[in-house]
Amino acid sequence: MVRNSIWITGPTRSGKTTRLVNQFCRWVEGDASSSDPSFHPISRKTRRDRRITPAILVLAANDDNRRDFADRITLAIQGRYPVVSKTPLGFIQDEVILFWPLLIQRLHLKAQFPLRLRPETEQELATQLWRPELDNWGEELPGANEYAKVRRLLDLLQLAALSGTPTEDIPSILQQGLLEEKTPELWERVGQLLLNWRHWCLERGLLTYGIICELYGRHLLPDATYQQHLMRRYQAVLADDVDDYPAIARNLFETLLDQDAIGAFTYNPNGKVRLGLNADPNYLEGLASRCQIETLEAPPNGSLAGVMGDVMVELVSNPVVFTGLPESVQSIQTMSRAVLLRQTAQVIIDAVKSGQVQPGDIAIIAPGLDAIARYTLIEILTSQNIPVEPLNDQRPLISSPMIRALLTLLALVYPGLGRLVDRDAVAEMLVVLSRRQDVLAGDSEDALPQDGQTGTTFTPHIDPVRAGLLADYCYSPDPEHPHLQSVESFPRWDRLGHRATKAYTEIVQWVEVQRSQQQQRLISSCVVVLDRAIQKFLWNGSNLPYDELAALRELMETAQHYWEVEGRLRQQLKTSQLNVEGLNGERSQQPATPITSTQTIGQFIQLLRRGTVTANPYPVRRFVPAGGIVTLATIFQYRASRRFHRWQFWLDAGSQLWRLGGAATLFGAPLFLKDWSGYPLTEEDKLNADEERLQRILRDLVGRTGDRIFLCHSDLAVNGTDQTGPLLTLVHASVTVGSEAVMS
Repeated sequence: MVRNSIWITGPTRSGKTTRLVNQFCRWVEGDASSSDPSFHPISRKTRRDRRITPAILVLAANDDNRRDFADRITLAIQGRYPVVSKTPLGFIQDEVILFWPLLIQRLHLKAQFPLRLRPETEQELATQLWRPELDNWGEELPGANEYAKVRRLLDLLQLAALSGTPTEDIPSILQQGLLEEKTPELWERVGQLLLNWRHWCLERGLLTYGIICELYGRHLLPDATYQQHLMRRYQAVLADDVDDYPAIARNLFETLLDQDAIGAFTYNPNGKVRLGLNADPNYLEGLASRCQIETLEAPPNGSLAGVMGDVMVELVSNPVVFTGLPESVQSIQTMSRAVLLRQTAQVIIDAVKSGQVQPGDIAIIAPGLDAIARYTLIEILTSQNIPVEPLNDQRPLISSPMIRALLTLLALVYPGLGRLVDRDAVAEMLVVLSRRQDVLAGDSEDALPQDGQTGTTFTPHIDPVRAGLLADYCYSPDPEHPHLQSVESFPRWDRLGHRATKAYTEIVQWVEVQRSQQQQRLISSCVVVLDRAIQKFLWNGSNLPYDELAALRELMETAQHYWEVEGRLRQQLKTSQLNVEGLNGERSQQPATPITSTQTIGQFIQLLRRGTVTANPYPVRRFVPAGGIVTLATIFQYRASRRFHRWQFWLDAGSQLWRLGGAATLFGAPLFLKDWSGYPLTEEDKLNADEERLQRILRDLVGRTGDRIFLCHSDLAVNGTDQTGPLLTLVHASVTVGSEAVMS
């Protein structure tokens, strides 16, 4: 019997993933309708031989979807068959690490265990390596500032690797596609920078996502030895939402199919969320020719897509055709954006309190979520006991007061960092580090928001006024040895109060102990100091709020990785020095360089203070109350999470950002698609791409709505300009309501 792979295509929430799970169960359990009842498309071994049973490779577009998909698969087969669940990039990374000895042999690399660089460390090291070139001709590179210029170059390396394009071909591709923007000589320089960066990293065993994907696509996947191991480990592959996969994923799938593996794939023509980042949906769609195609055309159950998806697209694409929208689409219209935010929050509050909808059934979606909108909505809703979850909130670590306090503390413990500290930072540190968990005896003006435990709150024992006085009178600035003096240095220290005096004294004593141990080299790295500070001043045996806990975990993971990379580079430098000394017949009398140096800590502090967005910490699912949490997300974040809500609030419906790709489109991304024509990109090409993206967004969002859509529009944007975006026709075609009208 021929085992046919399956290609399942259909619109948003049409049951593709459910069909994929059911097909997998049929494979595992056997097809009862087959003429041979004992036939099992996926072979199973006895319990004794299960350790050599080939597993099923299960792939999902991102990590959140991967966990949900893996849970569904595991429940469906009740753990009776081995399943390996990954994202495409996660699978590629694991394969490169696992078969690193094979790559060492094939590419003649130095025998050392590879170390993957996180994005923020990759950015820092690339900037240092390219410093001479950036100083000489960096102004010619595309990008608003140095950070953006370096990021764009690194993104080019990743785009090329995920598309299967050799790094050496990047200059010629840029010359063809962006001929009018820059000179060919500039792109040749860019290509040389990328080659130097790749060589520098491989010499030290450092791997970035771009280098990992290039190693896998160009060297590992075509290797016959690797292919044998691949087939021995996997006999089937299930891939959900392949419209968000990079081009080299198809190469992987075809390799498996060529070796008689069986596959099942789902594809959403209205998805393509990562088109413009690293996905190549049209190229992946070509895989359908090797499969049995199933099309799910029924409208999604419990959504508005079957009613008005096409109507909304027609209204936006052809404003001349005017038609009214059903009552399920309503609008909230104001003059200013500040009023719009308050009125939107009030509509949600009224609906939740009246029992019309639960918080978990509400999503606020915006094309660009600025800090003002995020803060306003969260403050108003949480003040009414309606929890809000910013979805995949990627803000700089330095935006957290706790992180700023810990970095200031580092500058006081280690010498030579006095220029990184000022009185305002010291005052903020005193307030944050003096927080204590108190039992509430009554109302307290100093009380901070509760952490979720009944009858407890975090209260700073040093309030901002006392902290400012202590910073003015007790902080002694010095470039080499800044320090906190005793509380008696303040002439009127007796007026500080017992709580503030005790808290300040504890901080001063703790800093002196850490400084003394650091001078005696009893502290291996600043990660130890950070851990001690968290446990001493911030943890206090309590349950921190989720956002604060996530920020601390993110800081610790970033610091640990930073010093791991620093240790690797220092070891490389030490080895190079020893090799040179051996060739010269000399032996160095200098002591070994300590693992942690003042310069390294200063660079780490400055890295975070520049507003670098670090990688998210290892995911931990937060506690969800009974009624759920209001989801706050950008368009890209919401679509990538593939969630569904009864009510959606489309914030800033009149913004031009609904049509533009924005941060969801990388520089030069269209040039690395397999169906690129090879001709320079024109303005017409960009306009067509924006129009197609907008249509996909509308169909996708409508398909993820159950009952209502609220178009939230203000005549003036946050900067005071008129809003004339593409969704204005929808706003005018809908019924305008206020917070009092939503009840009807």
